[in-house]
Parts: sequence; C-alpha cells; structure tokens
Amino acid sequence: MPTPAKRITTPTRRPAKAKPAITVGAINIRVRPEERTLIDQAAVLSGKSRSEFMLEAARRAATDAILDRTLFRTQPAAYAKFQALLDAPPNPNGRLRKLLETAPPWE
Repeated sequence: MPTPAKRITTPTRRPAKAKPAITVGAINIRVRPEERTLIDQAAVLSGKSRSEFMLEAARRAATDAILDRTLFRTQPAAYAKFQALLDAPPNPNGRLRKLLETAPPWE
C-alpha cells in the first residue's frame, strides 16, 4: 500500500508588532486608599494609566528639584543689579492693582 504524501505547511506570517518600551525596573510605594483614589481620578482625567501619570509627575518633580538647585554664576555688578531689582517694590500699574483687588477663588 502506498504511503500518503505528507502535507507540508508553512507558518502564516503575522504583521510585525511594534516592540514595547523596555522597562528596566520597578518602583513600589505604599499609599493610603484616599491618595490612590485621587491619583486614579487625575490619571483618568489626563487620559493616562496610573503608572504613566505617576511616572510623569515624578519625572517633573525630579526635574524641578534639580533645577531649583542649579547654580548661576555672574559678575558682582550684574548680581548687585539683580538683587536690587528683587528688593525694589513693583511699580504700581493697572494690572497689578486689579490683581490685588481681586478676591482669590477659594474665598
């Protein structure tokens, strides 16, 4: 009896998927339920996952902390002029007057 021919199949090609970003590590924190709820609400409103929202906020805070400690060097005369401008009261003008007369939104 003749042996039936083997059917040879080739795998179907799948469209190439975009490679996900490589995650190298994890950061774990403990949080109270009300803080987690607040973070989740903000993440949803931002259209992000909790992780994306928290990472973006942490990155922004880290950048601010570093920039707050950036050293600026200048000549003594330029620093004295800068210091004098900071110490001088602002010149009154219409916009400043309006700002000072406006009640804050929390009152």
